[in-house]
Amino acid sequence: MTVSKPWVRIGDETRSHAQIDVEARRAAAGFRAMGVGEGDVVAVLMRNSFEFIAATLAAGLVGAYVVPVNWHNTPEEVRYVLDNCGARAVVAHADLLRRARAAMPPGVRVIAAPTPALIREDYSVGEAEAAVPEGVEVWADFVAAHDELQPPFAVSPGSMIYTSGTTGNPKGVRRLPPTPEQTEASGEMLRIVGGLEGWQDRMTDAVFLIPGPAYHSSPNGWLFGVYGMGGNLVVEPRFRAERVLARIAESRITHALMVPTMFVRLLALDEATKRRHDVSSLVSVNHVGAPCPPHVKRAMIDWFGPVITEHYGSTELGAVTYCTAQEWLAHPGTVGRALPGCEIEIHDPDGAPLPPGESGEIVARRVCYPDFTYHGDDSKRRSTGRAGGLLAPGDMGHLDEDGFLYLSGRASDMIIFGGTNVYPAEIEAEIHKLPGVADCAVFGIPDETYGEVVCAHVQPGPGATLTEAGLKDALKATLASYKIPRRVVFETSLPREDTGKIFKRKIRAPYWEALDRAI
Repeated sequence: MTVSKPWVRIGDETRSHAQIDVEARRAAAGFRAMGVGEGDVVAVLMRNSFEFIAATLAAGLVGAYVVPVNWHNTPEEVRYVLDNCGARAVVAHADLLRRARAAMPPGVRVIAAPTPALIREDYSVGEAEAAVPEGVEVWADFVAAHDELQPPFAVSPGSMIYTSGTTGNPKGVRRLPPTPEQTEASGEMLRIVGGLEGWQDRMTDAVFLIPGPAYHSSPNGWLFGVYGMGGNLVVEPRFRAERVLARIAESRITHALMVPTMFVRLLALDEATKRRHDVSSLVSVNHVGAPCPPHVKRAMIDWFGPVITEHYGSTELGAVTYCTAQEWLAHPGTVGRALPGCEIEIHDPDGAPLPPGESGEIVARRVCYPDFTYHGDDSKRRSTGRAGGLLAPGDMGHLDEDGFLYLSGRASDMIIFGGTNVYPAEIEAEIHKLPGVADCAVFGIPDETYGEVVCAHVQPGPGATLTEAGLKDALKATLASYKIPRRVVFETSLPREDTGKIFKRKIRAPYWEALDRAI
């Protein structure tokens, strides 16, 4: 059956925007009937799915914030987010609700949808687990019980994303509802970063791939941004490398948002598999979320062509830099230059601007972007602010003479070795270059002599044999002696978010737990 454009495809099912909008307007009427309105919160504990999209749109129509809950969270972590955001309603997939049912706050309205077949297959969810628990309101019944909400609709404040919590409890980034000017500015930013400039009059020809979880800010923003522009979307509940290649070929994907870990998994496919799928339809593949090892990015450009682009930003700032493949090849390692309407400076510990070439704290400002606070904690918001409206997202780096930004790492990850600052990202980039390395995490561990020394947890690739002595010896050619890890631990896998961010806190914690120091 042919579905009218624009459409959304998930697995083997395709629905038009018009079909999804009807479901969203019915659900919005249901939210309004339960008293959910402007400034309230609806939490969504779901993997990428049609229900996730409809529930998010529905909350926006009544002016409520949507909190997409990281479904990797433990029940206690889910409880923290739901309590912190003050959710009036929770919409969940059945298997996720079963796992976190005890985390539902008293009095919150819980609505569940059966876990879809593709998700059951991807995550090995049994049929009984995928069914809505007895006594819980069913999403389809909730939608069917209401007529469509009619305009005028409230101004959607968007999603209130909770930061990943790799360094402590997650923080909810709550923005003011956007003005029309801010909405237009955000749309223009997405057109630049997403490679959609010149597509305004033919958005129904764009086919955008979202293979990352929409509880994260970039996939969430791009999914609903492209949807609002009238583009077609192919949404994956889980990244599967060969399946993504097949989607690109079958759906003639033009634009995609990925993270470096996805590049690594794509490159690991055998050559016959790579050749079997046509990727020539791609116009722009933007990556974000974590540093991309230079050799990985070069390999992707060699394979996909000069369509690999990059942007840097944060949940709080949005996108502030952009880099084309050509710019990156001319300035290897950069994350790009400031986007229009964005300002970037590098500051020393006293807050004074540093000249090009000197590393320090990255501070930035995006003009015409709705201001925010951390939900329930304005003091944390104030701690990130700098003079002139600049914001510190917590990263370290430097600018070159041409205005290109380079990242050194997270300020919270910085290792202080005998009074010398050591940036893990630099060491990780060199370890990634070594044959047989699939992944790594570098951080500081306590040392009586130097305060901190460098430690690396390394994940070997399939069939690779690595030794601590061999790895250290190989790094001597590119790193100063104090940057070479004093301790190397080999792991079969590293705890990692779907965005590609490693949960360093979980790896680092045991080294520091006996000391009175924040991790």
